Amino acid sequence: MKIERMNKGSWGKVRAFFDLATSDGFIIKGFKLIEGINGLFVSMPSQKGNDDEYYDTIWVESKQLRDELNTLAINTYNDSSISNSQPMNNTQNMGSAPEPETTGDNIASEVSTPVKETSNNSFSDDDIPF
Repeated sequence: MKIERMNKGSWGKVRAFFDLATSDGFIIKGFKLIEGINGLFVSMPSQKGNDDEYYDTIWVESKQLRDELNTLAINTYNDSSISNSQPMNNTQNMGSAPEPETTGDNIASEVSTPVKETSNNSFSDDDIPF
């Protein structure tokens, strides 16, 4: 088992959506990491029925397998939150304006160096949390 993709955020009690890749080559989409009373746990993929109730589409019979999935998802969530916070700290000073240059006359001249924003505003289906 391996977590293929994890989309972190905060949607009510939901902290992340993720897909699970099995050793047989199946990718199961729609798992959720939920913040419950006793901490984080994995919610199985589900669909809304005709009676407006949600029903699990995946059932895990083995408690050992369910615990292994919970541990894997929580560890991946915690590891990716640490690695995502480090690059953000390194880019804090990138938007600062350059200091003016001085010429031989000790007169400050303006430097017109354009600062490129590196934000990626592309949108994909993976950005949708449902």
